[in-house]
Amino acid sequence: MIDIVHEINAVRREVANRPGADGGEVRALSLTRTYDAEVEDVWDALTSAERIARWFLPITGELKVGGTFQLEGNAGGEIRRCEPPTLFEVTFGDENSLVKVELSAGEGATTVLVLEHTVPAGIFPDSGTLSVGPGWDQAVLGLARHLGGESFDDPAAEHDTPESRAYAGAAVDAWAAVLDAEGRVGADELKTAAAEAMEHYNPSS
Repeated sequence: MIDIVHEINAVRREVANRPGADGGEVRALSLTRTYDAEVEDVWDALTSAERIARWFLPITGELKVGGTFQLEGNAGGEIRRCEPPTLFEVTFGDENSLVKVELSAGEGATTVLVLEHTVPAGIFPDSGTLSVGPGWDQAVLGLARHLGGESFDDPAAEHDTPESRAYAGAAVDAWAAVLDAEGRVGADELKTAAAEAMEHYNPSS
């Protein structure tokens, strides 16, 4: 069973526009979550093809800097940086779409994960966060369940169960609240984008 309220509250979500490495502006969304596992274990779960397939999706490719990867039925990209056991950065679906994951030791035997996804500002509206953020929520939840001892023969099918869809729907609401607090998205646009995201992630709601 997924404790939806607990799992939603376990993630800190942020959005911001900021300068990019090339001097242009990027739109960034980030998720921060603490896991009850050592950094090395979390790193292995994130970078071992065998383990990734148990909580996220099957992955193929040359998993090293300069290599490429492909997630089954999802995005692929290039591995830009890899600094075990604390940081990796990849392109995700497009060379201008970057995903960076950083790990650090938390209190006790815990690990703090920060996942940041950036794209050049203006590529899609600010409300587009709602089409991306809840998917990353599903990923960080899948990782938590895996580190907690759960494993799925078909993680993609697990994301389609009623409780997983309900969690994703709650994540849509959580991201909508972040955008509302940011104040860059108008009320009507936010309502429309949230409804579209809910239809995608939790169509039974």
